[in-house]
Amino acid sequence: MQTPEPKLSPGAAFERLVEIMARLRAPGGCPWDREQDFDSIKRYLLEETYEVMDAIDARDFEGLAEELGDLMLQPVFFAQMASEEGRFDIADSLTAINNKLVRRHPHVFGDGDAKTSDEVLQRWDEIKAEEKPRPKGLLTGVPRSVPALVEAQQIAKKAAGAGFDWPNIEQVFDQLREEVDELHEARRESRPERLQDEIGDLLFVIVNLARFLKVDPEQALRGTNAKFRRRFAHVEEGIEASGKTLREATMEEMESLWQDAKRLKG
Repeated sequence: MQTPEPKLSPGAAFERLVEIMARLRAPGGCPWDREQDFDSIKRYLLEETYEVMDAIDARDFEGLAEELGDLMLQPVFFAQMASEEGRFDIADSLTAINNKLVRRHPHVFGDGDAKTSDEVLQRWDEIKAEEKPRPKGLLTGVPRSVPALVEAQQIAKKAAGAGFDWPNIEQVFDQLREEVDELHEARRESRPERLQDEIGDLLFVIVNLARFLKVDPEQALRGTNAKFRRRFAHVEEGIEASGKTLREATMEEMESLWQDAKRLKG
């Protein structure tokens, strides 16, 4: 068994990670690492991101420390492959983000002024627009490859920033009720293609409702998913303790256990 490496300073530890990745990709290194390319490891970037989020949700800080390390490996991996092709290296990426953070925080590193979070975000967007010419079409900068919920958030935010928005939250609630009515109508018509369309409209309005309430819909849904898992596990345990399977249990039995879970587990 390999002896664990000693804890180093942040800079030295990061440099060690870069060295390890270079060794893995070098001739005589790891066959698996050497076979990977930009496309083959994309999915690991997303997987590691969600594992970090799971650790945060669980407040598993020991696990979070490890998952953050796994996540940091991904940009080092990408940068190593880019370096091998003579495109850029990890130092270029680090320099780029350092410069960007200083440039977009003039209220900290310069003579700018921002007293609130909203002012900071507004100035951030202004500086970003100055740095990069806006692509033709306001929404062309929103990537299509992100999850649909994230895409909806970004689309809604950009449209609202351009003034295309409901004047107040009450009108968003009115729109929500209108979309529910249209969904009922589509269900009565038994038109599957319209049902999908109306469900999409309903979800988009809910994303906007979350925006008005300053709630992150992705985190809200993740929280509800975790809550459902806890409660359903309690239902499963209760049914198993009664000597039945879930398919043998009645809806009344499961609902009773669900209500117990709400009281006991939140």
